[in-house]
Amino acid sequence: MLKKVLFVCIHNSARSQIAEALLLKYGNDKFDAYSAGIEAGQLNPYAVRVLLEDEGVDISNNQTKSAIDFYNQGKLFNYVVTVCDQVSAQKCPIFPGVRTRIMMSFEDPMSFSGSDEEIMNKVREVKEKIKAEVLRFIDLVNNNRIKENFPADWKLG
Repeated sequence: MLKKVLFVCIHNSARSQIAEALLLKYGNDKFDAYSAGIEAGQLNPYAVRVLLEDEGVDISNNQTKSAIDFYNQGKLFNYVVTVCDQVSAQKCPIFPGVRTRIMMSFEDPMSFSGSDEEIMNKVREVKEKIKAEVLRFIDLVNNNRIKENFPADWKLG
């Protein structure tokens, strides 16, 4: 049975899109992944480029989505993973009717400034952090160890 996972951030422009794409790529068809934001924003072109260059995953045709739309459609998820930047006190939404809500904190690529190369490098760093956490999540869920081995740097919501 597929585990349904929703990744949520502020605008569904980068972090949640990256997490969704990586779970679909590395989840070995055991996960049904989605992403959404508190409100739909604009797809971050740097996230699109990094995923294509580093992972061979093209999200350029993805649409940004609002979490409330999933709620209004009555979609149910095994896991909702918020990927907001807790250090910057970003507020992520609470999604009702979820078995497990996990909070992971990643810097917001929309806040990056600098040259094109500097921004790409910063987005690449965030993508690598998200990838490490997605791979850890996959391992814990697939081996049914998420509860007893819950990572200390994640938070349960």
